[in-house]
Amino acid sequence: MLYNISMSSLSYEQTGVNYGTLDAFKRVCQKQAATTTGALSGHGLSEPAAIRGESAYLVETPNEYLAHVEEGLGTKNLVADAMLTLTGRSLYRNVGIDTVATIVNDLVTVGALPISVAMHAAVGDAAWFENAARAEDLAAGFAEGCLQANAVWGGGETPALKGIVRPDAIVLAGSAIGRIAPKSHRIVGDVRDGDAIILLASSGVQTNGLTLCRALADRLPEGYLARIDDGRTYGEALLDPSVIYVRFVTACQQAGIRLHYAAHVTGHGWRKLMRLEEPFVYRITETREPPPVFRFIMKAGPVDVREAFATFNMGVGFAGYVAPEQATPCVEVARRTGYHAWRAGEVRRQGSRKAVEIVPLGLTFEGDTLQVR
Repeated sequence: MLYNISMSSLSYEQTGVNYGTLDAFKRVCQKQAATTTGALSGHGLSEPAAIRGESAYLVETPNEYLAHVEEGLGTKNLVADAMLTLTGRSLYRNVGIDTVATIVNDLVTVGALPISVAMHAAVGDAAWFENAARAEDLAAGFAEGCLQANAVWGGGETPALKGIVRPDAIVLAGSAIGRIAPKSHRIVGDVRDGDAIILLASSGVQTNGLTLCRALADRLPEGYLARIDDGRTYGEALLDPSVIYVRFVTACQQAGIRLHYAAHVTGHGWRKLMRLEEPFVYRITETREPPPVFRFIMKAGPVDVREAFATFNMGVGFAGYVAPEQATPCVEVARRTGYHAWRAGEVRRQGSRKAVEIVPLGLTFEGDTLQVR
């Protein structure tokens, strides 16, 4: 693996993305949101304990859980815009899939299977949609993402926000509704000492760290047209569509494999492996070679190994935590449903310590490096 970086390194915070500030606002919102919970009782519904701060919100009914998520794509579509200008080729179908993926992959972390997905596509000028190929590719990709997630595309909103969004840009986001039925399929965060950590591969960058990726392109003499190890351009590799992990969670439920917890590895990189509030040490002993795009980013940035694993998914898009005896069946189920998966490590109880240890790389992220609650 190409991890020896000695030059002055590029970091995510240097590009203007400060997770400390963003996460602090999220915690303020969670505190205020909790004051509204009483409204559910008027509908004969309730809120499950400890759901605030998870990747999806749940409402409990007498017979099932309903789930809701809203997520945004981020800035990946700006790479697609740049590649359209440089090559004349639209890769917005991939962007449409990405938008769905970032939504439904959060939804399934609580065991909810998506039912309906909605698109929010805000532009600075309605003329953005006049490029028919780009607009049609975006719509086709969003539909394809919904089909991969076994969900209906239920609607959306396309506001023109002059003065807020750039005239040549689009801000993509959306929401999804899902359900957990029976209730026993809920992933509740019941992690135990000795649990196995199952990692599922990503396709590449997917939807996190694109601001840093774009900053790197600005530094390169050839920009997005620079060639990476697999012979493709940097821009093409960045726009590989995200993997949708709904089939994995569905297959685990059908096979009777109980996921004690699940994490969508997006912003915060591998620190997301310790998203559960309860203190555990997540010890990774088996890593895989990351896709070529990450090796290129680390060398060309340069981006040092710690920053890379704190920012990017580095080839891992989803994690599941299962009892040790279910590790092999879980990996087999993942592979049968089309995912590259492996048993990567184990969960350990070490008093009140919370951390991610990536043993082969000598990397440790302590609990105070992830403050999402």
